[in-house]
Amino acid sequence: MNILETINTPIGNYAPDFELPGIDNQVHHLSRYLEKFRAVAVIAMCNHCPYVSLYLDRLKKIQREFASEGFTLIGMNGNSATQNLSTSFDEMKAFAEAQQLNFPYIWDSTQDVTRSFGASKTPMAFLIDKNGIVRYKGQIDNHPQEPLSVGEDYLRNAIACLLKDQAINQVETEPVGTTLIWRN
Repeated sequence: MNILETINTPIGNYAPDFELPGIDNQVHHLSRYLEKFRAVAVIAMCNHCPYVSLYLDRLKKIQREFASEGFTLIGMNGNSATQNLSTSFDEMKAFAEAQQLNFPYIWDSTQDVTRSFGASKTPMAFLIDKNGIVRYKGQIDNHPQEPLSVGEDYLRNAIACLLKDQAINQVETEPVGTTLIWRN
């Protein structure tokens, strides 16, 4: 059994900055996003997770809904490509094109940023304000299997509150999804 050191950035602390390659062949820096946007949601995700598949349309809808208000979503793949070849950078590009992602998709090949955030499952959301502070982390909503059902839309509600300078009612939820694959 591997012992894994995870920093697990708490709510109210600074999000770990990153410089990670994206499927667009650009390097993505959290600090640069924070200069442009009022809020950024980093979603720990991967190509093969059935829960990510359930959430893709909802994530694209969240991006469309809040983009004009100074928000962006960023997908971050921190799964080990050596353990699962469908997680490779080339497969990420094919996945993003096939799924018509409307947000950046970046690769954390070392898993350092993923560990620093404290991601444990895919998908897992981290909402960051313009100052770089984590304001929400956990589930996207509480109805992964039923996208059209009425339930708690944790991430969407947190984004709406943050953009209105209101307090976020529920700042943390237990993530639901597929356990991240860590390198040996």
